[in-house]
Amino acid sequence: MAFLRKIQKDKGAAPDEFEVSVVQALFDLEATNNELKADLKDLFICGAKEVDLNSGAKAICISIPYRQMKMYHRIQARLVRELEKKFSGKTVVLVANRRILKPSTGKVDHRPRSRSLTSVHESILDDLVYPTEVMGKRMRFKIDGSKLLKVYLDPKDRQSTEYRLETFSGVYKRLTGKDVVFEYPVMRTVEDGGKKHELLQF
Repeated sequence: MAFLRKIQKDKGAAPDEFEVSVVQALFDLEATNNELKADLKDLFICGAKEVDLNSGAKAICISIPYRQMKMYHRIQARLVRELEKKFSGKTVVLVANRRILKPSTGKVDHRPRSRSLTSVHESILDDLVYPTEVMGKRMRFKIDGSKLLKVYLDPKDRQSTEYRLETFSGVYKRLTGKDVVFEYPVMRTVEDGGKKHELLQF
């Protein structure tokens, strides 16, 4: 089946039924969508999973090759929009496929910081909310000892991202096991020497 060239899983594993439906959708877009055809020609995915959200809705998390991330970013807004049409009622996010390495055990076995657990989890956050930016983060410690990460997104993108916040939280929890909520900083006006300045309040 020609469309299966659009997925290359680790260790040559076979795609499951849901992944087949995603690559079929990508293949169809490549064949029929003139805006995306040229860009999708050389792109493929590493996997896809369906994520259940707290509201009962579902999201689709597509894993893409790290080395193709910039090429995906060029068409991401259009691609996500078209995929959400094909998978009606489901939001779609793209996350680069990264590998976490164990901490270095000696001078020879040096682990790049980008392969650490903390760095990979930070990168997943950036991938989830792209093209908007993370403006700030705060860790909240609950009485029961659990942690909740608060992530503040660029308020200028609120209109295009607010309906996706539950998806961001649900997918991040599925990928990392960590609880996170997404919010927007409040714009506050302050006066300094007779001049007014707009400040973001986290």
